[in-house]
Amino acid sequence: GAEEPGMEAEAQELPLGCGGGGGLPAAGRSPGGEERREPPQASVSNGGDEDGGRELVELKVIWNKNKYDVKFCLDSTGAELKQEIHSLTGLPPAMQKVMFKGLLPEEKTLREIKVTNGAKIMVVGSTINDVLAVNTPKEAAQQEVKAEENKKEPLCRQKQHRKVLDKGKPDDVMPSVKGVQERLPTVPLSGMYNKSGGKVRLTFKLEQDQLWIGTKERTEKLPMGSIKNVVSEPIEGHEDYHMMAFQLGPTEASYYWVYWVPTQYVDAIKDTVLGKWQYF
Repeated sequence: GAEEPGMEAEAQELPLGCGGGGGLPAAGRSPGGEERREPPQASVSNGGDEDGGRELVELKVIWNKNKYDVKFCLDSTGAELKQEIHSLTGLPPAMQKVMFKGLLPEEKTLREIKVTNGAKIMVVGSTINDVLAVNTPKEAAQQEVKAEENKKEPLCRQKQHRKVLDKGKPDDVMPSVKGVQERLPTVPLSGMYNKSGGKVRLTFKLEQDQLWIGTKERTEKLPMGSIKNVVSEPIEGHEDYHMMAFQLGPTEASYYWVYWVPTQYVDAIKDTVLGKWQYF
């Protein structure tokens, strides 16, 4: 049963994503020199493969316009899938938003969330190098905007804003907490005015990377990436509330103004819209 000199043992193949010695040896000779054959693959109900008792499912992972065909164990968790995505894309798990019928739970297995053969897994996120490349010019542009703002009179004294602010604080405005920073609430921010004096609410859809601006007439669904900057300023005489603008284009005419934003949510709104929401 000894192997001939110079003969190398054949490599074992593991299905992608299963890891840890769960695969079957390749066809050839056993370590004892006995000839063996590959056992037949078992069929499964969802059309996947089975290897070493581990049921596999075929996935299409889509990230940054790239598509990856992956075979992965149904009994692996969302956290383990994130590690596999990291090896495919270089995108760290902490910077991944993985979606399958909503945000993928890390602690549950693919079987528990009913992932089926051919399922599409959407991944949103940027590598560290991409973030640095984008944020550097974006921060410079923000500094230029701030410098320009300092040359002007306070926003709340300008005529275009006075016509809204002079209406006074809305009766149903959300309570404010001065000197405190809070996370965004789980409900929409409501009870505010827009530039025309109509009621407006802000809903932050993190799983879709969108900001929804709702009025009585309609709801605008804006991708976070389309918002170039956020400007805010306390309202004189009511410093526990801010007026805030979302920059949707290159000129001031493209600013969407919102008035009477509770001060405790201002920093969270800016960080969310400008791509730092994962820290909250």
